[in-house]
Amino acid sequence: MKIASFNVNSIKARLANLTDWLKEATPDVVCLQELKCQDEAFPRSEIEDLGYNVATHGQKTYNGVAILSKPPLEDVSRGLPGGNGDEQSRYIEAVVTAGDEALRVASIYLPNGNPVDSEKFEYKLHWMDRLIDHSGKLLAYEEPLVLAGDFNVIPTADDVHDPKAWADDALFRPETRAKFRELVNLGFTDAFRACHTEAHRYTFWDYQGGAWQKDNGIRIDHLLLSPQAADRLTASDIDRNVRGREKPSDHVPIWAELDIG
Repeated sequence: MKIASFNVNSIKARLANLTDWLKEATPDVVCLQELKCQDEAFPRSEIEDLGYNVATHGQKTYNGVAILSKPPLEDVSRGLPGGNGDEQSRYIEAVVTAGDEALRVASIYLPNGNPVDSEKFEYKLHWMDRLIDHSGKLLAYEEPLVLAGDFNVIPTADDVHDPKAWADDALFRPETRAKFRELVNLGFTDAFRACHTEAHRYTFWDYQGGAWQKDNGIRIDHLLLSPQAADRLTASDIDRNVRGREKPSDHVPIWAELDIG
């Protein structure tokens, strides 16, 4: 089973790019982020025509997450627990059934957190605390689980083109990276790092300053696997070439293959 994550940065603006990639890469499950549309505006028919079941958690203009799956989707849950009225659409979770096996998948769009001297950074850290708490509960099920998405976290200096330039950014602040380590240390495996040790492989390049042309990127899109999923990991990579296409997202897909189904 091939599971992918792709921050499309507006599903309406990137629909052609997304459908082209879906046809080429043929993932079984795709977690999308930054839809920037409400549920009723999601181009469901275009995606369903490619053989996918669709579950969305949209929001007008901002945020928005979805799960696309060729196998049936069950037990769909929208929103990260513990929000106390938090209306930002950043989390959706579902169970994917494949034969007699099941895989739980979550699509995550973690808050950016900039500027760090604002309430946005506190919101980011609190949201990460909620994710850590909920993920611990999911791990207790002892089942294959993938947390997939745009985590807005640069884990290490190997994941950024210029660590000094990003030192005070919310994506690379020590507090952010410490929370991410706390999450991973619950028992998750970074699928990409389990398959690749080389530095400076990125999933995001800004639209400004010729970042793509200069390869000034960062790795902030991740697939975190529970022990039961990590035991099934056979491959993981980044579809870098998607960034060079016409009207691209500033992110590219990242994927993992699991021996499930």
